[in-house]
Amino acid sequence: MAIFKAGMRLRSAVCSSELMLILAPGHDVTLTCGGAPVIELAEDPPAGVSIDSEQQQGTFMGKRYTNEAGDLEVLCTKPGEGGLAVDGAKLAVKGAKPLPSSD
Repeated sequence: MAIFKAGMRLRSAVCSSELMLILAPGHDVTLTCGGAPVIELAEDPPAGVSIDSEQQQGTFMGKRYTNEAGDLEVLCTKPGEGGLAVDGAKLAVKGAKPLPSSD
């Protein structure tokens, strides 16, 4: 479990995904990519970890991912094979807000 801060640069320990934290919850959470906890961008991945076959949804560059509560938001800055989850719950791609009509 870790407390994250907005603006943190993170990466997957099991695939090529790189992330930036846009909105961080004020409490401890476990953010995973490909089934393994994410690490800071400058850290080296631990030896012996591999991607979980059930967590291979992939991440897409430029997409924002959020949890159901809406208190965590992650921007994918480099795509990869692993899917994102927080405390075991998968993150969903955040959709665009509808624009107001111009009537």
